[in-house]
Amino acid sequence: MSLVHPQLAAFAAVIEEASFDGAAQRLCVTPSAISQRVKALEDRLGQVLIVRQPPCRPTEAGQTLLRKVLPMLALEAEAFADFQLDQPADMAPRRLKIAVNDDSLETWLLPALAELSQDFGYLFDVVVDDQDHSLSLLRDGSVIGAVTSEAKAIQGCDIHPLGTMRYHAIASPEFKARYFAHGLNVEALGVAPMLVFNRKDELQNRFIRRVTTQILQPPTHYIPTSKGFVEAAALHLGWCMVPECMIQADLRLQRVVLLDPSITVDVPLYWQHASLRSTTLANLTRVFRQQAQRMLNSN
Repeated sequence: MSLVHPQLAAFAAVIEEASFDGAAQRLCVTPSAISQRVKALEDRLGQVLIVRQPPCRPTEAGQTLLRKVLPMLALEAEAFADFQLDQPADMAPRRLKIAVNDDSLETWLLPALAELSQDFGYLFDVVVDDQDHSLSLLRDGSVIGAVTSEAKAIQGCDIHPLGTMRYHAIASPEFKARYFAHGLNVEALGVAPMLVFNRKDELQNRFIRRVTTQILQPPTHYIPTSKGFVEAAALHLGWCMVPECMIQADLRLQRVVLLDPSITVDVPLYWQHASLRSTTLANLTRVFRQQAQRMLNSN
């Protein structure tokens, strides 16, 4: 039997699986039982907790409750492990849901997740969002931890510095010769095609403002893949900002070049998580910091 009330477990499962059917399969009960448990919980609290449209998502009240429930579920899994008890048959192994930026996922984070999975058997549900926005997922209770650029801990969370990710502006040698033959200036940066991860990505604009002190609107490709940025730049598609640790081999092969080695954009990264005395969160924090320190610059 779960240590967490079945109604809370059903509510969390619906949100995590994004459907009542998925929650039922996960908890080994019928969809009708899941629906009854969630409805009973909503009746007790006097609030609608789930938007019942695919994919299911929490209402504002549901987000408030989720912030409390996810840490409880993580601690429940620890309790079974601490007392060397087998998890009940109707309890699927818990997935640790965390928010990260794609550049971290493609560089230092994957080795950290692999180490944690091998050493402790953790399962992960990774949500990718820009480092300037991932904290909103922690704030609304969607995740138990987030890699973020925000240096101030949000209420109810602990924060740990990871290091600084240094970004360089790169392009292919041919692209640089075509658009920046006379150096970096307003005219060139205003017409040279630019690669952007998504509409939340401000790194390229930050570089432009550092060079020109102006806000420009150059032609823009939106390409949501960090490693694909390097390949796209090598194929002359545009210029972009890429982590220093991701481009060393391509620089040596001269597939790409730096637009200006003296101008970088540094993004300090932090790991924030729910403030709990949790062995699981302590393990995540320790391994994340160790792996980040191997690839990032010191803060």
